[in-house]
Amino acid sequence: MHKAFIAGCAGLALSDEERAFFADQRPWGLILFRRNVDSPAQVAALTESFRAIVGADAAVLVDQEGGRVQRLREPHWPAYPAAARFLSAPDGEHLAALTARLIAEDLLALGIDVDCLPVLDTPVEGAHDVIGDRAYARDPENVARLGAAAALGLMRGGVMPVMKHIPGHGRAFADSHLELPVVSADRAELERDFAPFKANVDLPAAMTAHVVYEALDPSAPATQSAKVIAEIVRGKIGFDGLLMSDDLSMKALAGSFSERAQKCFDAGLDLALHCNGDLSEARAVAEAAPELAGKALERVRRAREKIALERARGLQHFDQAEARRRLAALA
Repeated sequence: MHKAFIAGCAGLALSDEERAFFADQRPWGLILFRRNVDSPAQVAALTESFRAIVGADAAVLVDQEGGRVQRLREPHWPAYPAAARFLSAPDGEHLAALTARLIAEDLLALGIDVDCLPVLDTPVEGAHDVIGDRAYARDPENVARLGAAAALGLMRGGVMPVMKHIPGHGRAFADSHLELPVVSADRAELERDFAPFKANVDLPAAMTAHVVYEALDPSAPATQSAKVIAEIVRGKIGFDGLLMSDDLSMKALAGSFSERAQKCFDAGLDLALHCNGDLSEARAVAEAAPELAGKALERVRRAREKIALERARGLQHFDQAEARRRLAALA
């Protein structure tokens, strides 16, 4: 049985202290960053060692979007285009799917089976560039369409997509890595931002936004707001898949790490995400995390089933070499 959190690690291999922590606390997942990546053999050994400790059914996650958010980089892995490139490309929807499929091929070979993609945020004029070209477009219809194509590409490659940052980060005028953004837009404006998530409500997983929406709940960021999760994410948007927080170590959140995690679970999230590899912080998150059970566990099972189904379909008629040639033409 896993606990309902995802942790990072400090380096290229698990330390003895990390191994002991993972064996004791059994997180559902491990998330990798640039500090954890050197070569294909090294990454594969890292993911294998994590699963050897916590179980073969554990997840390994990464943010491999393309563009400036790409943890696996050259020379071992290709540089993939940022999401914004696809809108103006001929047959952009197909290329978005193709790119994600190739990313999935890279990831699965390393034992990474979850990618925090697609970004379904719709940026507005003047918003902080933390989203910027990570967004597919500046209108919700194209964000929804191209994001859906990317998600399908990942699933056909056997990798679980995580749409982010629900219910929408595109109006934030601050970077939630550094401070808490507060959005003052009215409910009608916010519903425009919900649209890409609503159009992709059947995707298996989503990540919340560390953003306060004054029109929804002025007292807490969406990640820690029972009102936003119940009424908007689960209600208005209608998402009933696996719901995880954004990184709890981001400066948008306040309080101890056990308090941060507890507020996530109290709000109705399934999983708490802690990324920076600081074991003292991770221990506090683990302390607050419940066993992964009930609806949360059922959502994990449904997500896995959906990926297996799409992967079976994706094994037909896919020529990886031809796909890479097509994508190279976009560069």
